[in-house]
Amino acid sequence: MMLLILKLTLAHLIGDFFMQPDKWVKAKERKKLKSVWLYVHVIIHIALMFLMVWDLSYTLLILSIGALHLIIDGAKLLLQHKKTKRLYFFIDQILHIISIIGLTILFSEGDLPFTFSLSSHVLLLVICVAFLTTPTSIIMKIIFSKWNITKITKDKESLKDAGTYIGILERLLVFIFIATDHWEAVGFLITAKSVFRFGDLTASGERKLTEYILIGTLISFGIAILVSLLYLNLKIYV
Repeated sequence: MMLLILKLTLAHLIGDFFMQPDKWVKAKERKKLKSVWLYVHVIIHIALMFLMVWDLSYTLLILSIGALHLIIDGAKLLLQHKKTKRLYFFIDQILHIISIIGLTILFSEGDLPFTFSLSSHVLLLVICVAFLTTPTSIIMKIIFSKWNITKITKDKESLKDAGTYIGILERLLVFIFIATDHWEAVGFLITAKSVFRFGDLTASGERKLTEYILIGTLISFGIAILVSLLYLNLKIYV
């Protein structure tokens, strides 16, 4: 059953974060239930689940998860507004994971056969690594939407998307260090980043920019550490 849950979770991760362009999200927020992209998004989720599971005996489970995904997304679009957008984003993701686990327990009568020679351990590793890339970047973007970052960072020249790639790389490094039991390397990474950032922050003389970078760094490292610890504890059971 754990392998089945992991496969469905990976399908959700790919569908919600890697295969949903910003223009789809904006169209859904604007047109709500009338947006065609809402239904395309759900169909993609269902297709991904079928591909990951590769077993038609789970058709009812997959269609049920897809239907509940549509209901959850539709409710979020109808209920959220500008001030509650961040809150409903996290509620939405929690409900999706609960629905996957709950419906799998309800419908599954046994463990899913090992298809594609993919073990639960490897799949868990793939999910953790994937989550620390684009999904975590999107989560951090949602968190920081509370502040007007454009004003804070205006006139500060930077490479396009450099911050995003730096964040992804540092989270992956933290995950690798912790997974291989090299916690001291995490401390070295934090120190190295602090040294490189210190000159920029001192030169800028802007308290808001300093606070923004500090919060971003702590959240990024914090999520990476939590995911790493979750991986280390879950791999014992898969």
